[in-house]
Amino acid sequence: MTAGDICNRNVVVAPKTEMVVDAAKRMRMAHVGDLVIVEDRQGQHVPVGIVTDRDIVVSVVAGDADHINYLSLNDMMSEDLVTAKEQDSVELALQRMQERGVRRLPVVDAAGALVGILTMDDLLRHFTEQQGQLVELMASE
Repeated sequence: MTAGDICNRNVVVAPKTEMVVDAAKRMRMAHVGDLVIVEDRQGQHVPVGIVTDRDIVVSVVAGDADHINYLSLNDMMSEDLVTAKEQDSVELALQRMQERGVRRLPVVDAAGALVGILTMDDLLRHFTEQQGQLVELMASE
């Protein structure tokens, strides 16, 4: 099983020029906890950063709320982006998440274009399904 097999292919994205207030509204409307910040390169969305709802609360609202209307995603996005390749094993993606202390990994194709996002929820769902299959196997013996 690969990261590409279990990732969510419906990724909510934003340009780094988007204002933080607009990004927060986009997240609320889409019911997501993160935005993958992308640049358009040859017609492809290439991930360059990520912003989470927690980033907005901790860094902006609790840290510099007076300037929230003037901040763009570029001012606060995490630029040290950790990604998984579509063909990476689920175990490798999980290891990468553990090493870097992240709960979300943008998933990219061989050319580096965004194809999905792998979250802790996706991993929990995957491993729970595997456990269920083991239980069924044991019950059938």
